[in-house]
Amino acid sequence: MIKLTKLNDDEFYINPYQIEKIECHPDTTITMMNGHVYVVKEKIEDLIQKVIEFNRKIFSTSN
Repeated sequence: MIKLTKLNDDEFYINPYQIEKIECHPDTTITMMNGHVYVVKEKIEDLIQKVIEFNRKIFSTSN
């Protein structure tokens, strides 16, 4: 799960594997596979970085 911030400063977590698309018009809008839409404060680039970091943690090969 990755932590994001709504426009009203409430924080919440989403499963990045359920993201269908991310748009910027001008706020970052995330559409999930189930049709739910979230508008967040994070920029698209920051959101992508959070997903990359999440995947690194999940698929880390450290012993």
